[in-house]
Amino acid sequence: MRDASPSTIYLKNYRKPAYWVDSIDLDIDLHAGKTTVRSSMQVRRRKGLPADTPFVLDGQELTLQAVRVNGEERDVKHLLTDDESLTLAQLPGRFVLEIETQIVPEQNTKLEGLYKSGSMYCTQCEAEGFRRITYFPDRPDIMARYSTTIRADKDKYPVLLSNGNCVATGDLDEDRHWAKWEDPYPKPSYLFAMVAGPLALHQSSFKTRSGRRIDLRMYVEPHNRSKTDHAIRSLKQAMKWDEEVFGLEYDLDTFMFVAVDDVNMGAMEYKGLNIFNTACVLARPDTATDADYDRIQSIVGHEYFHNWTGNRVTCRDWFQLSLKEGLTVFRDQEFSADLNSRAVKRIEEVRVLREHQFPEDDGPTAHPVRPDHFIEISNFYTSTIYRKGAEVIRMMHTLIGPSAFRKGMDLYFKRHDGQAVTTDDFVRAMSDASSVDLAQFKRWYKQAGTPRLSIETHHDTDNGVLELTITQQTPDTPGQTNKKPAHIPLLLGCMDSKGNDMPVRLAGERGTRKPGSRLLELRKRRQTFHIRAKEKPVLSLCRNFSAPVRICHDCSSEELAFRLTHDSDEFNRWEAGQQLAIRQAKRIINSEGQAELPGYFLDAFGKVLVRRGLDKALVAEIFTLPGENYLADNMPVVDVAGIHGARRSLYKGLAEHLQEQFEKAYHKNSSSKKYAFNASDAARRSLRNTSLHYLMELESDDYVKLCLAHHLDADNMTDALSSLIALVHHDCDERSQVLEHFYDKWKDDRLVVNKWLSVQAISRLPGTLKQVRKLTRHAAFDIRNPNKVRALIGTFCNANPAQFHASNGEGYQFLADTIIELDTLNPQIASGLLTPLTRWHRHE
Repeated sequence: MRDASPSTIYLKNYRKPAYWVDSIDLDIDLHAGKTTVRSSMQVRRRKGLPADTPFVLDGQELTLQAVRVNGEERDVKHLLTDDESLTLAQLPGRFVLEIETQIVPEQNTKLEGLYKSGSMYCTQCEAEGFRRITYFPDRPDIMARYSTTIRADKDKYPVLLSNGNCVATGDLDEDRHWAKWEDPYPKPSYLFAMVAGPLALHQSSFKTRSGRRIDLRMYVEPHNRSKTDHAIRSLKQAMKWDEEVFGLEYDLDTFMFVAVDDVNMGAMEYKGLNIFNTACVLARPDTATDADYDRIQSIVGHEYFHNWTGNRVTCRDWFQLSLKEGLTVFRDQEFSADLNSRAVKRIEEVRVLREHQFPEDDGPTAHPVRPDHFIEISNFYTSTIYRKGAEVIRMMHTLIGPSAFRKGMDLYFKRHDGQAVTTDDFVRAMSDASSVDLAQFKRWYKQAGTPRLSIETHHDTDNGVLELTITQQTPDTPGQTNKKPAHIPLLLGCMDSKGNDMPVRLAGERGTRKPGSRLLELRKRRQTFHIRAKEKPVLSLCRNFSAPVRICHDCSSEELAFRLTHDSDEFNRWEAGQQLAIRQAKRIINSEGQAELPGYFLDAFGKVLVRRGLDKALVAEIFTLPGENYLADNMPVVDVAGIHGARRSLYKGLAEHLQEQFEKAYHKNSSSKKYAFNASDAARRSLRNTSLHYLMELESDDYVKLCLAHHLDADNMTDALSSLIALVHHDCDERSQVLEHFYDKWKDDRLVVNKWLSVQAISRLPGTLKQVRKLTRHAAFDIRNPNKVRALIGTFCNANPAQFHASNGEGYQFLADTIIELDTLNPQIASGLLTPLTRWHRHE
């Protein structure tokens, strides 16, 4: 039974554990309906504590069978236990603690701890799942060495895996067998993992720079064996990149990862045995899109990079979650940028940040990157922890420079390898390595909210000086008011009237300076910079999105159009297009749909589409206009229907004005080459499919036929899914034909069927909610499977605001009913669906 009023946990109340566990030997005996877990722990009391200090172990949904201290049995009937813990008293300073419990993984619908997923057993221990396997002080600052023996039926579960190295195997009576694993590195309980099942193996190897050969093993269900090549290739790329960029070499002889269909998270970095959601690791050209390939590459890299930033050095407590997640997200972002288009990757990162984290900062659940309290840690795996946390790391990288950042990383590992530490420890390493004072910068970890930068300019023609005044202010958030100024890195560029970069020289500086960007450091609430400029420059502010801030700059729309056409910073070129689109959307809403698109808007986008030499992926991103959620975030009062109509008007207006150019772009970017996932081919497909979507806005029968042919002729999922999405918004016979054809073709492939569910959930046609309700009763849907819940219900509620926020309130009722049902099965997934309801205060 769960506590109806759980207590709040505060960072200020952190205390070291009363008892340390140096090692734990686990014996897990798998039987259907009754799994027995035996543990043997080497325990010692923390120095200085009195002998009568009790030892409190966490435990949930466990049946206690036996407890022994130094071999002496304790009567379990007289031990102090409740629904959450086991408390032992009268203990020596050092002792061996043996505990035997029974669990039922087959009934574990919460998917935390040890559970059954299809034909295999697997674990989910982050953040507090280990306590559902056995009694243990389940906190990240207790780092122990683990050995694990797994016993199971040999035919049903031929593969038995756990962390570290397999040191022994053997057979048992009744056609059973066992395997013993030892992990040489101490780790917290959240990094424990085990898997047992009938799995196929894709084996490869990687040679480290020191000459060691690492055995790479990817385990999947047999029918997924053909979808493993990309993940293995991505792993090798990540291992090579980490050696070259950070000097970090893998430390075990074997690296394993397993694909699991039923899992709450995307992937987990368990030491030496990563467990992945199938959606985040399996790919084949006909079943996965370019976006899937890109995401898999990033996630495989992310989980591998955790080996050092999260495993070898881990979190002291859960308030420090961003210490591992924010840092590792930054590392996987840099990895992906080096392998693909750096500008496009930055755009993708910022788009996600703005659509998810910025609203989080502005809403009732706003919290700092390092929170000071929480009730349920599973609810703190948020965009703020991951995405904003990565931006904080990126700002440090910008402030101290790449060379000093690398020195800081080296120092961080030298000081803290094998330890559980805090964000303060990381910042201290960066400051010591660079000799840069980062004391004020640490406010980014403590203060919630997105800073606003107000920009004022005055150009003194006579003296040739631009006066640039920047005022920063971070809004009040729940529990935090009167925020102090943050230390903000702002990359600035200045362009002349022809669009060329000018040198950014401050008044009074001597010497010459090359044209390009300049770093300004904001530390005060209001700062003024005097820039030498004979002619008034066009400002390119916050290049490469150098800080996660909102910028208020009263520049003209014509100036934005100029930047869209000329800015040398590719991110800011895209940003100019986004801001132009937001302004035009507001004009359309305010005029109740009557405003026409101005010539400078159409001409600027037209020049981008036909300009030679631009990255095609960048062009496609520029023509991907701000989403409805981001448009809503830029308006004081959210007019759902107005935003939806305005965005459609923008797309249709551009399609009508640039119809001929879109047709040329579509046909010019066709190819008969065999599918390959690389930057240039993905860019070509992206621009071609973007062009097709614009042509479909014209609602011409000819373009519907073109879209249908595009779908039926597609030899890869990128083209097939993109054309399906284009058709699903149109009420035509071809729509039903393609949806039926797609399902008949892929009904036996769970991951592709999830795409089929998602596509229908984003349709803008009336009656979409009715169709979503119908799909919840379809054979393709299973409310117990997190991937399917996210694909259908999560997509409808998060990615289809016009339908979800319909004025009749049926979308809210549907979500509420779903959450009530899910909460009894999987509270973690249920709570994750609540996000679209946290922004109610800004809706009409």
